Amino acid sequence: MHPNFHTSGRRSRTAAGLALATLATAGTLGLLSSCGPSHSSPSGAGASPMPGMSMPASHSATGAQAAPVAGDAVAIKNFAFAPATLKVTVGTTVTWTNQDTDAHTVTSDGSGGPLKSAALATGATYSYTFTKPGTYAYLCTIHPFMTATVEVTR
Repeated sequence: MHPNFHTSGRRSRTAAGLALATLATAGTLGLLSSCGPSHSSPSGAGASPMPGMSMPASHSATGAQAAPVAGDAVAIKNFAFAPATLKVTVGTTVTWTNQDTDAHTVTSDGSGGPLKSAALATGATYSYTFTKPGTYAYLCTIHPFMTATVEVTR
């Protein structure tokens, strides 16, 4: 038996516990990093808050863009806007609800856009009424890899 792994003595038990914890963590991270493809780009889109873990994306397993969804609500959860593309008609008020434990914003991508929320705490909402047709790209300024669009038609 290796001298650091006998059952008597505080130092030996601590070393054994650390070795087991390291093995368990390495195994868990290996499993998590193999759960799906990592989505990244040079601009930081798809960046993960933790190495070895990928964030949810608006792509299917085949890599195709998710189809636009009709409605008037967007959930902010798992560091993503759901749906990633929302279709509404002029005059619709869209409400975003933060279901994450981290704060998020709803901010127009680029300058001059109409979406400008404050940081939304867990459970907080932000609403905006779309008065003109167009495609409105937005992101979370705290986590810029979180992006989505609202498509407004007449």
